[in-house]
Amino acid sequence: MSKKLVLAEKPSVGRDIAKALKCDRTGNGYIEGKNYVVTWALGHLVTLADPETYKKEYSEWKIEQLPIIPGKLKTVVIKQSGKQFNTVKHQINRDDISEVIIATDAGREGELVARWILEKAGNKKPVKRLWISSVTEKAIVEGFKKLKDGREYENLYRAAVARSEADWYVGINGTRALTCKHNAQLSCGRVQTPTLAMVQRKEEEIQSFKSQKFYGLETEVSGLKFIWSDSKGNTRSFDEAKIESILKHLNGKKAVVEDVSSQTKKTYAPKLYDLTELQKEANRIYGYSGKETLSAVQSLYEKYKALTYPRTDSSYISSDMVETLSDRVKACSIGGYSKFGARIVRGGIKANSSFVDDSKVSDHHAIVPTEERPVMSELSDRERKIYEMVIKRFLGVLMPPHVYEETKVELRIGDELFRAKGKLTVSEGYRELYSEDEETVEKKKAEFKRGMEISTVSLKKTSGETSPPPRFTEGTLLGAMENPRKYMDTDDKELLKTIGETGGIGTVATRADIVDKLFNSYLLEKRGNEVHITSKGKQLLALAPEDLKSPVLTAEWEQKLEKISKGKLRKDEFIKEMIEYTKAIVSEIKSSEDSFKHDNLTRSKCPSCGKYMLEVKGKKGKMLVCQDRECGEKQSISRVTNARCPECKKKMEMRGSGDSKMFICKCGYREKLSAFNKRKGDQKSKLSKKEVRNYLNKQEDDNINSALADALAKLNLK
Repeated sequence: MSKKLVLAEKPSVGRDIAKALKCDRTGNGYIEGKNYVVTWALGHLVTLADPETYKKEYSEWKIEQLPIIPGKLKTVVIKQSGKQFNTVKHQINRDDISEVIIATDAGREGELVARWILEKAGNKKPVKRLWISSVTEKAIVEGFKKLKDGREYENLYRAAVARSEADWYVGINGTRALTCKHNAQLSCGRVQTPTLAMVQRKEEEIQSFKSQKFYGLETEVSGLKFIWSDSKGNTRSFDEAKIESILKHLNGKKAVVEDVSSQTKKTYAPKLYDLTELQKEANRIYGYSGKETLSAVQSLYEKYKALTYPRTDSSYISSDMVETLSDRVKACSIGGYSKFGARIVRGGIKANSSFVDDSKVSDHHAIVPTEERPVMSELSDRERKIYEMVIKRFLGVLMPPHVYEETKVELRIGDELFRAKGKLTVSEGYRELYSEDEETVEKKKAEFKRGMEISTVSLKKTSGETSPPPRFTEGTLLGAMENPRKYMDTDDKELLKTIGETGGIGTVATRADIVDKLFNSYLLEKRGNEVHITSKGKQLLALAPEDLKSPVLTAEWEQKLEKISKGKLRKDEFIKEMIEYTKAIVSEIKSSEDSFKHDNLTRSKCPSCGKYMLEVKGKKGKMLVCQDRECGEKQSISRVTNARCPECKKKMEMRGSGDSKMFICKCGYREKLSAFNKRKGDQKSKLSKKEVRNYLNKQEDDNINSALADALAKLNLK
């Protein structure tokens, strides 16, 4: 009896599919049942080959070898996951396997994962495609009833290969050219370089900003604050003399109520989360990085089956999901949310176009709860907070709007107008969900009538200064990557439209990684919650090819990749253009007369090669790194740990090595590691030496790989 082979992207998803298909016999890297065999990748099992695969001399970085343009790019099995590839290959080629079902993530990269494996394994069998957005048993079973012919996704695969090969040509050659030319670890790419340029432009805006002092007037009547405004509605003036004159002329005079108006208004719940919006909000509320949020929501999707597929750029659900909303509400009606869930179900669920729109759902719908309820005690603190964020957005769109009455009052004092607003809640609506998170100040409804006179008013002059635009946080930087239109130096409406439709630069799945690479390459650094560009980052932008700095390049690429995915452009035409572009940027870098200068040299000599070392600041601490990229020596100076200062409760830094290791806090507190261990022991803490080490290791920067390795990690190159 023939069977069908199902290829999942990860073991956890493979196990979920196997369970839904009643497969119960576990093998080494697969699970088998009566009708199906389920196997899996480990993410990518196959990737594009390193340059040295084509010529051994490419293993040494030499500028005269560039550009590296092989006749045809080859794929290779990733060495570390070769065992699982052989397992998958064996299952594909079994005599009793009649058909292969691709069940990797439903998207461009998921298609690439599967197709490269099938191609490398020499698959000749028919291919079907499973396309689902959650891995609950119900969703899997329904998905298998609606399998698509694999041929429908061949153009999507071609677009994925085109994206990967283009990034290889530009990334490999651009990075090697910059690094060899300036003997410094410098990397460039069509996503990371424009992201860096956006931070630089923000810095330039802040530096060029000139603060101005402004002035205004206010008065208080019956507990309501009235603000002066001029004939154009401006509430502040840069002319202090004018304000002083009005104050002198009007102070102590009577006021007349010129107008009173009341209007009932509504505010609606915010949209459902896409990944970027969730990352932005989690950063704003909890300070989580994009990677931390993605890790938590991925766990809630894969491990707990509590949320739908996270790597989505849509904030809407499709109409076929409406019938499942009641079950989803019941599943997430936990703890304090149970009363809201019961109210929604009791009142009947009313779907509308504010959150249900098939035309605004492409690969995946918004992140929403599934029909499965997680055991909250099993979730980590971060997972619980992320889950509750999604619950609130989900329940919110199903609840009535917030209704309030807004009253506007206008006072006339002499020839000047003063305006005030007051709000009174009529119906709390969805805002009841957020009552614990937000401090709502509502003004009492004061009794004012048109023509009413106030005998004397006391005016007060107010003042302030205009503020520069705020620096990026990790959250707002992710938002700028999603919508970079203001950073595009173009009037081309089609390009501007495309960058909006394609979701900006990078993808929802890769943006957090790109930002993290910029930190790990010491091109960006964090000061508090703010993101700053480093001197190295500024120099890299000065040395990088001009069009690599703008999101326009990505917009142009995405236009063409979209055409490839729809069969309107041949992949080979696009790659030919990318090769010509690669030759141009290599030539530009080679002929440049600019130079790179390390401005973070220390007087500490490298113990391996004797050259002076560089002091670099990572996200979690400071390190010394050899300036010679071929040496690669690195030493830790300090790192932020999880250990809390006993005086101010902030996280302390660890400095020194061996017996001289010491905790140091910004407040001035200092404590040797030995004393710290003794203090913990005296407090009868269960903290072991191993746990203390984990405190530190958890907070250490990842191994400080070369900037090249960071830049090319997405390409799975060694």
